[in-house]
Amino acid sequence: MADDPSVVLSTLLGSCVSTCLFDPISKVGGLNHIILPNDLSTDPFDLMVQVNAMECLINALLKQGAMRSRLVAKVFGGANMIGSLASVGEKNTEFVFSFLNDESISVEGQDVGGTKARNIRFEPTTGRVRLKVVIDQPLEVTKRTCKKLQGSELELF
Repeated sequence: MADDPSVVLSTLLGSCVSTCLFDPISKVGGLNHIILPNDLSTDPFDLMVQVNAMECLINALLKQGAMRSRLVAKVFGGANMIGSLASVGEKNTEFVFSFLNDESISVEGQDVGGTKARNIRFEPTTGRVRLKVVIDQPLEVTKRTCKKLQGSELELF
């Protein structure tokens, strides 16, 4: 969450879903990154994690001068990345859209589903989102991009 024009929030999404919320009048925005803990769960407490993530984001924006009635959303992610857990992305997406509908927050942009990961860069003071679909390619590890730690561990930077 930020109200500084120089800040860009970024995240990488697979089956997770991010909601970018923005108030165009107060020019404050933020994003979250959520995933259901288990795609087969029927336990209502599992949904509390997602509800909490949405409510925390909204409350943080309200503290920065946003008004709930002016919030607009952009939703990203929810890909089916893993065969046996294919419904996780779909369930995450369904949750977010249901929550936003229940809270009367309009969705002005979305890119959800499919099978590819996404990288998003959100400018919280403008509401602008840049999306890049991540193509399946192995990571090239070179001496310039990593340093060897103990054993077989690598630190990428």
